[in-house]
Parts: sequence; structure tokens; C-alpha cells
Amino acid sequence: MTIYIDEREDRTHAEARLHRRYQPEVRANGLARRNPQDSNVPRIGAELAASRALSQLAHQLLDDSIADVEQATGEPAYFHG
Repeated sequence: MTIYIDEREDRTHAEARLHRRYQPEVRANGLARRNPQDSNVPRIGAELAASRALSQLAHQLLDDSIADVEQATGEPAYFHG
């Protein structure tokens, strides 16, 4: 997995990429915006943007898992968190 972070002015963008050997790479994005009245602490924006990208990636992987189980079994799949 690789997380790329790009900070510009009051916005921080993160892209999480999960590299898989036999399947296509999965990518997800996260964005954090700093309120102009807040102190400029780049680490906070990077953490927030990265967490949002990772959350989106987790949801994509869960959807992929459900689809794979349904394809393998021919039955609807439900995962409990």
C-alpha cells in the first residue's frame, strides 16, 4: 500500500493505493480543508485526508469481498461488522 499526500494552501489531498499481485490496483481519495481561521498544522490535514482515503478504500474492499462471495456461491452475501 502507498499513500500519496499533496498539500496546497488550505487543502490536503491523499490518495491511497493498494497494490495487489493478481488483481487490479485499488485507489481511493481523501480530502481535508483547513478553515482559514485555524492554525496551519500540515500534519493534521495529512492525517485527516489519509484517514478519509483509507476509509474509502476499506469500503471498496468490503464491496469487492461481498461481490466475490456472491460470485463464488451464487447466493447473496452479507457481512456483519
